[in-house]
Amino acid sequence: MRRVIVGAHYGLKDWLAQRITAIVMTVYTLLWLVIAVYHGGVDYALWQMLFANMAFRIATVLFWLALLWHAWIGVRDILMDYARPTSLRLTLEIVTVLTLVAYAGWLVEILWGGR
Repeated sequence: MRRVIVGAHYGLKDWLAQRITAIVMTVYTLLWLVIAVYHGGVDYALWQMLFANMAFRIATVLFWLALLWHAWIGVRDILMDYARPTSLRLTLEIVTVLTLVAYAGWLVEILWGGR
């Protein structure tokens, strides 16, 4: 009997990554909520002040990298479960990876480009 390997062997590592990235995203979101409540809302001046701070930009990058990693794990798992045949799954995975890498590049351009 031939054993079919479908890639669902990631297990604990991906489960843990999903939880850690969710915590990172939650902390960043709570930070935004605290800032918005403390300042009575977010206006353009506050937005500029926040993103002028390197620590806030780094926190933003960490949030978005966590979001992209979280999305990759989720989409990959869905594709492994439901995308048949294998060539379709691999094509969709490549498209997903290229899209997420493009988003990461766009994020860097937004935060550090053209200043």
